[in-house]
Amino acid sequence: MAPGAEAFQGEVRAAFAAVAQRLGLDGPVGGEEDRHLAVATFAGSGVAYKVVLGLWQGDVEIHVCRRTALTECKVGIEGLAVTAGVVDRRGGVSFGARSLRQLRRSLAGQVRYVELVHPLVSGDPATALSLMRAAGAREWHRPSAS
Repeated sequence: MAPGAEAFQGEVRAAFAAVAQRLGLDGPVGGEEDRHLAVATFAGSGVAYKVVLGLWQGDVEIHVCRRTALTECKVGIEGLAVTAGVVDRRGGVSFGARSLRQLRRSLAGQVRYVELVHPLVSGDPATALSLMRAAGAREWHRPSAS
């Protein structure tokens, strides 16, 4: 079983500290959790990075999320980094979180990818969404305000 939600929140804070400061990200916000997941979110410049810990599966993944007036897109950090061309191939980071050591290693690699993709997804929304879609983002259309 993965480390507990309390340990997860502290490890995420530590892993993101320097990068969040450099990129102007606020967080962690919304320490959501249920029986299966724990989530911590860092956000800024129109982008949110949701760090999701699967408590039963023992894995961790950062999802890159971008909202517009009409849609919300979400994609895994590794797929986005590969599609953006900032890394050569998949398999360069780990996702394991069955121990604190695995969690720290996985967070360190994935946070590095956040730093690499942030300039590409924090700028023009149309360009960011196009890149995210090319990386296989899931997309939801938001209901229009009436």
